[in-house]
Amino acid sequence: MIVKTSSVPHASPSGRSRRRSRFRGWRLVVGALMVAAIAAIIVRATLVDFYYIGSDSMETTLEPGEGLLVNRTAYHQDPPQRGDVLVFDGRGSLLPYQRASPLDDVLRALRVSGDDTAFVKRVIAVGGDTLSCCDKDGRLLLNGEPLHEPYLFAGDAASEQEFTAVVPEGRIWVMGDHRSVSADSRSLLGAPGGGMIPEERVIGRVERVIWPLGAARHIEGKAPRE
Repeated sequence: MIVKTSSVPHASPSGRSRRRSRFRGWRLVVGALMVAAIAAIIVRATLVDFYYIGSDSMETTLEPGEGLLVNRTAYHQDPPQRGDVLVFDGRGSLLPYQRASPLDDVLRALRVSGDDTAFVKRVIAVGGDTLSCCDKDGRLLLNGEPLHEPYLFAGDAASEQEFTAVVPEGRIWVMGDHRSVSADSRSLLGAPGGGMIPEERVIGRVERVIWPLGAARHIEGKAPRE
């Protein structure tokens, strides 16, 4: 009996070459995407970052839903100044202190998980200042002098809560521009730290509104004037 074997077709050299070429092309694309992702993480962790306004506590300076460009290098040399609008980590102050795991930090850097520990407020007083509410005209007193605050939400009082606070060195006192709805340093009077935010908790200074595009604008720190 004669058994005939069928020949198995082999890929032509030109076909193998095309497959290798496509494989190399995909490797280049994947490699480029990985490099871009790593570069973005490094930039957002060290230079600039992006945040969205989720509340109305900074109206009308910042509106809910607006996207912010935050300069992480702003305070590498100099501490926060009165009037700066900044982003800070509220853990241990406006939020109970929670130790983040390394995985939490990575996910937050990648924006896989929401950054719900960040707050945006204005610096009203810095280390060495004494701030109190209020004089007979309803103005805050900074080191005994009344403050002019043109950024206050229309119709809001400087504060409806009376207080006197001495800010230690290395800490800041922050308040929202929409005072009647803002949870800020006033909310922590009597708590450990007395409402003052440690400077090391500051993430960066708000530089611009970048979203929506029609509302894009520069944000200048308007220091409360005596």
